[in-house]
Amino acid sequence: MFEIVLLPGLACDESLWRDQVPALRAAGHRVTVTDVHRRHPGLKQMARALLQEHVGPLVLVGSSMGGMLALHVHREAPDRVAAMALLSTTAQPDTPALIRLRSDAIVEFQQGRAEAVLRVNAAFAFHPEHAADAARVDDYVELILAGGVDQLIAQNRAVMAREDMRPWLHAVRCPVLVACGDADLLTPLAMSQEIAGAIPQAQLEQVERAGHLMTWEQPEAVNRLLLQWLADLGPAAGRRPGPQTQG
Repeated sequence: MFEIVLLPGLACDESLWRDQVPALRAAGHRVTVTDVHRRHPGLKQMARALLQEHVGPLVLVGSSMGGMLALHVHREAPDRVAAMALLSTTAQPDTPALIRLRSDAIVEFQQGRAEAVLRVNAAFAFHPEHAADAARVDDYVELILAGGVDQLIAQNRAVMAREDMRPWLHAVRCPVLVACGDADLLTPLAMSQEIAGAIPQAQLEQVERAGHLMTWEQPEAVNRLLLQWLADLGPAAGRRPGPQTQG
């Protein structure tokens, strides 16, 4: 039986999956949300910790930085990964321009202006029709700030230092779902197409009316996509035998 491990994005926690966890468990799946990204300084260390903390074959479902981490886990131990869902992510390293942007943002965070930076970033994180929703933006800012500025800085540094995973994509032999919001400005569709085009068993899907935060913006569509994909993997894909309990 596989364990489904959900991997949050940069500076996010389990609430990024608040609509997916109940739906997956209601369908009988065994689900855990990892927090290794909060406890280790780099993606390689995060990947090794995740493998130590979860036994057996794993189904990894990662969003943004979580997708990057899933690829690192697969590189560390391909025999331990039964399948991956990579949402709103990229296999590319940061460009020099993006590293400069992150570095400048870290200075802003250190000087106490994290909230202001995040409110500007919301315009890129959401679909345009959602970016204008003040309550939704407040929710996003609260999510990122909940972990503290130190976490925000540390995880940005981890992402800046990540490796280019594209040379290893052709070696991925497990089933992979690649999904992207149709208005994702942070990891545009071309990045998902690049991943899907390089992995032999990849399935590419586009989520309509979603930006980078598709799990919040279009939760029902994401749930349907994940549940169908898991069903296609077969009965061993993270399902509990017998009566189900909410955990």
